[in-house]
Amino acid sequence: MHDIDFIRKNTDEFIEAMKRRGLYGVADEILRIDAWRRDAQTKRDEFLAKRNQLSQEIGRRKKQGDNTEVLMNQVKEAKTFIEDYDKHEQDCQQKLTEILEILPNMPDASVPDGKDESDNVEVRRFLEAEMPDFTPAQHFDIGENLGLLDFKRAAQLSGARFAIKYGDLARLERAIANFMLDTHITEHGYTEIDVPILTKSSTLYGSGHLPKFTEDLYKIEGQDLWLIPTSETMLANYAAEQILPAEKLPIRLTAWTQCFRSEAGAAGRDTRGLIRMHQFSKVEMVSITAPEQSFNELDRMTECAETILKKLELPFRTVALCVGDMGFAATKTYDIEVWLAGAGAYREISSCSNCLDFQSRRMNARAKSASDKGTHFPHMLNGSGLAVGRTMVAIMENYQNQDGTVTIPVALRNYMGGKTLLSPAE
Repeated sequence: MHDIDFIRKNTDEFIEAMKRRGLYGVADEILRIDAWRRDAQTKRDEFLAKRNQLSQEIGRRKKQGDNTEVLMNQVKEAKTFIEDYDKHEQDCQQKLTEILEILPNMPDASVPDGKDESDNVEVRRFLEAEMPDFTPAQHFDIGENLGLLDFKRAAQLSGARFAIKYGDLARLERAIANFMLDTHITEHGYTEIDVPILTKSSTLYGSGHLPKFTEDLYKIEGQDLWLIPTSETMLANYAAEQILPAEKLPIRLTAWTQCFRSEAGAAGRDTRGLIRMHQFSKVEMVSITAPEQSFNELDRMTECAETILKKLELPFRTVALCVGDMGFAATKTYDIEVWLAGAGAYREISSCSNCLDFQSRRMNARAKSASDKGTHFPHMLNGSGLAVGRTMVAIMENYQNQDGTVTIPVALRNYMGGKTLLSPAE
């Protein structure tokens, strides 16, 4: 959510930022409605003051036995004006909120201009993308040939974009998640939280998923409950309606959950395989920081996500997203794209974003130092650490062998009971 005071004082900066997002004319409308709201507020306050003065005068004259009928009529008239201006102020505030709550965050000056992913800028890469000396298969063929991955049965039970994993593949997914959690907890200082996968509208509003992305979410019929699209919604709202001790920042949280997305805008994309599912699991990272720490924290969070891929010895590249490819709540984002040998392409496996105070304002999350008189809005960051299913895809495609088996990365073997290969289903 944008700060209206900032827009008033920094109108040109806000206009330019929204233009970079492809939005024009919104500042004029915001300032016009805000001027109406403030004018109504001023006039209401004037009539409140007038009514108070009249009430005091009525009291004085009654003590003297004077007639107060004229003054009483003036009080009634003032009350009518107060109610009218109060309603007008509320209507303007509602219109203002409706505009502000669907406007994306302002992009940082360092974010590249551009329209889509083709304009993203590569920052660094780890290992070179290599093809094996045989024609590599894609993960869905590998899994089905091993009898460990079943899309047909999942479609019978649940529909398209679902999958069933058997045996070693199901165990591998769990192993990957545990490995990620252990790394983030023991090496990166995150605190694990086990959160619900059902949440309220207010929680999704705070994280910025509502009202903008309603059609991408699954709602429980007849209840104010939604399936979470990411555990970011729960971890960020850890601070909702709270005043956090500033001395305890940064607060770093992580969770492994199932996530649910309707993929309403993804018709025809990645229709085969595990890349774009209605249900998938993800290890999420959220940081709540002091404003002056947030960009350093973004670099740190991105490195935490990269560390997982380095330990798994998977080739990847990190890119800075351009304005046109950046998410709604982000001011700056780094995507990590892992190499998939079977597909012969890099695919996103993590997205790490600094949201500044965009989310904390929406959820009224504040921080206060013991030496400060007032509170401030902390900055919030989120990142995948990593998408578990896509990590499994990368392992299957990059560690596949010519005979159709898959070698288990060394970092995961303890989590797999010492196994070195994915075994076919019996």
